[in-house]
Amino acid sequence: MRDVVAQYFDAFNRGDVDGMLACLSEDVAHHVNEGQVRRGKEAFAAFCAHMARCYRETLTDMVIFEAEGGVRAAAEYTVNGTYLATDAGLPEAHGQSYRLPAGSFFSLKDGKITRVVTYYNLADWMAQVSNG
Repeated sequence: MRDVVAQYFDAFNRGDVDGMLACLSEDVAHHVNEGQVRRGKEAFAAFCAHMARCYRETLTDMVIFEAEGGVRAAAEYTVNGTYLATDAGLPEAHGQSYRLPAGSFFSLKDGKITRVVTYYNLADWMAQVSNG
């Protein structure tokens, strides 16, 4: 199952939403930092489209962990980003760069990701883009 998570992140770094979607179950539950749970691939794709409009991000320093039994995994990484377009309720965007430690947790079944949970420090991000 570690390979599915690695494929998911490889697709993320390429900006390949279809590649990310291929790693997900049809009924995936996507828990975003400071947001509502989105359910299903269609909602996940819409989230990715919004993110691509507002942010350009690559993930580095990736470490992937797999729980015994292959039904859960986690990853720790660094988000390297550029704030491209103002996101509702957030500071004005003008190309600010940011760098954040982050992590994701996954549930897996039948070779697909059924749950994605992402965490990062929103206050740290806000400080970086407000001062950038």
